[in-house]
Amino acid sequence: MPSDPSAVAGARAELLRVATSPQTWDEPLRTLPRGTAARPAAVLILFGVLDALPSAHEAQDAAVSRDLDVLLLARATTLRSHPGQVAFPGGRLDPGDDGPVGAALREATEETGLDPAGVEVLGTLDEVPLEFSGHLVTPVLGWWRHPSPVRVVDVAESADVFRAPVADLLHPQNRGVTVIRRGGQEWRGPAFEVHGHLVWGFTALLLDALFDRLGWTEPWDRTREIALPA
Repeated sequence: MPSDPSAVAGARAELLRVATSPQTWDEPLRTLPRGTAARPAAVLILFGVLDALPSAHEAQDAAVSRDLDVLLLARATTLRSHPGQVAFPGGRLDPGDDGPVGAALREATEETGLDPAGVEVLGTLDEVPLEFSGHLVTPVLGWWRHPSPVRVVDVAESADVFRAPVADLLHPQNRGVTVIRRGGQEWRGPAFEVHGHLVWGFTALLLDALFDRLGWTEPWDRTREIALPA
């Protein structure tokens, strides 16, 4: 059943509000360590009403219809950086890019085959440091006005490209935390289970913080641990 047009308009309006309001990230994104001489990068966080298989979960927020989704990809397991992890399309800024927006759209086109002409850029969010790979990442928030097919363009870079229903990501049963324990220290972070994938790390931190800022987050068990892939 197609989305209620008012719900679709509401989702876009809430995303636009976040994209144009001067807010800083809450913890833990605001307190992530910044490496020295970090290289600029950008990711595209692209929402739209696209999925032919909508979520079975009815979200608590009226703006989140069952077929509202966000574009994600699974990185190839052979990559040296973040192998196998689910990520937003994106990458490092090239000299010819028109800033973070240009880089995010170019990378998304190269990685998923989308037509950037169908993407409405709503705005950019505060930069987030990714110390492990030495990048300073600008999230670019987008709305898919005219959807185009997406696919794995380069198998050396991506293992899957998919549209994750937002209601599934918000479903408390699909949420938990990943835990990394090393040398007597412990790092805990939000995680989402969706479409047979585990979304964790940097991408999950961004989604978690964005859902909080949008007011879409539903109560979930923050003590539930989800094992990382072997």
